[in-house]
Amino acid sequence: MSDHIRKNFASDNVTPACPEVMQALADANEMGNLPSYGQDDLSLILNKHFSALFGTEVAVFPAATGTAANALVLSAMVPPYGGIVCDQSAHINNDEGGAPEFFTHGAKITGIPSPEGRMNPAALHQTLIQNREKGVLSPPFHVLSLTQSTEWGTVYSCNTLTELAHTAHEHGLSVHLDGARLGNAINHLGCTPAETTWQAGIDALSFGGTKAGAMAAEAIVFFVNERTRPMIQTMEHRIKRGGHSWSKQRFMAAQLLALLKNDLWLTNCHHANAMCQRLLKALHQHPAVHLPFATESNEIFAILPQKQLNALSEEGYQFYTFPTPDGVSGTLVRFVTSFYTRECDVDALAESLIS
Repeated sequence: MSDHIRKNFASDNVTPACPEVMQALADANEMGNLPSYGQDDLSLILNKHFSALFGTEVAVFPAATGTAANALVLSAMVPPYGGIVCDQSAHINNDEGGAPEFFTHGAKITGIPSPEGRMNPAALHQTLIQNREKGVLSPPFHVLSLTQSTEWGTVYSCNTLTELAHTAHEHGLSVHLDGARLGNAINHLGCTPAETTWQAGIDALSFGGTKAGAMAAEAIVFFVNERTRPMIQTMEHRIKRGGHSWSKQRFMAAQLLALLKNDLWLTNCHHANAMCQRLLKALHQHPAVHLPFATESNEIFAILPQKQLNALSEEGYQFYTFPTPDGVSGTLVRFVTSFYTRECDVDALAESLIS
């Protein structure tokens, strides 16, 4: 495969697991019989290693999918009669198949529209005021859910996250962060994991491992404080009741520990971002390209002529298309890079785009 151009730019989910993760799985398999359901040696050190990563006390619960991580953590943060406020483009609002509503037993999700997937603090404040004024006519908001990096490939600054979290806390909400591409955001910001999470006021995090190189490993991370302690106490029961309690949890723990070792997950995300910027540079040379959003992670959204996209598809390239904004000619597509993307892959796509 290494001698062929890799043409799948549809997602960072299409890649194989990175070699270090596969080695960690093999090593875990050689450990023989171990206690099940999170009582193995690898699972028992997750809290220690994630606490070291974030520089504060955390409680970690592995999950196999991002949907499970988001839905389960939100189920602990909002009652069935409550509400979750998020950006209109958020994954929990559009792409989880109703799982958050199902696991919360009916909590209502409300999306705030924004031009680049980044919620405006002033819009959040106004939405929270309106929600409170409606009283029993509207489910009371209990959670603010933010996405970092956003669904449009943009990134919140640490200051904006802090402002949003502060507003939420003032209104009695806890704050969840969907961090499926957190490592990509950290690389763009040049900050520490702490600065864009708990130091900015985040209470709970869905930590993305799969897009960063794991086979199937995410993590629910609670930053231990007065708001989260009651949530933490319920999580093992919620995970078991939801059918996400893994008997051989060591294999999820092994993947997460491999990603954390020597900051492998950040290294992988750095490479993905670098490949994205390489492609972006080529797109800027395209005479007909329109880039509606800033490219700040490992996703590029571009509006290109349909004729050229048809030609790319005929060459075997894979990518997703999205509804094109009104009044704009062409088709909105997304190109995603990953730790597995090589310079030659990007250069081949770029040559096809500008030829």
